[in-house]
Amino acid sequence: MHNLMSAPTSDQVRAALGRFPTGVTIVTARAADGAPVGLTVNSFNSVSLQPPLVLWSLALRSRARAVFERAEHHVIHVLSTAQQALAERFARRDVERWSGVTWTPNSEAVPLLPDCVAVFECRRRSAYVEGDHVIFVAEVLRCRYDASVAPLLYHGGRFYTEHPL
Repeated sequence: MHNLMSAPTSDQVRAALGRFPTGVTIVTARAADGAPVGLTVNSFNSVSLQPPLVLWSLALRSRARAVFERAEHHVIHVLSTAQQALAERFARRDVERWSGVTWTPNSEAVPLLPDCVAVFECRRRSAYVEGDHVIFVAEVLRCRYDASVAPLLYHGGRFYTEHPL
């Protein structure tokens, strides 16, 4: 156990947070020019069931920040174990994320990815800057899930596709 006797560094906080396993999502939206935008996010969780609210956060330095701050709608896709390559692709900055990726627009024209464990179609409700991130709170307009598909997990800086779920 690493005991810290003084204020932790960013690296120490990141390492400690990495001990908490999370699911993996891709959040999508449309830019003002209509271009699809998406990125891998593991900072996603529920806020409320009535009304149905969820939240996720994005680094202030993200190039996609302005798109998500302006977009009224976005979609959160909970990825399956078969979608690790997609998670890795949407986490990178040096690739054309959408090249060859199959998607369809929802009723708000936001990209929907196929074969996900769960999908949350959302309307942005609020955004708060805290520390080095912006926290988006969104109302769930529509959702669906496939209980027969195993989720992709992230823990300690690694993806996990095999787990006893």
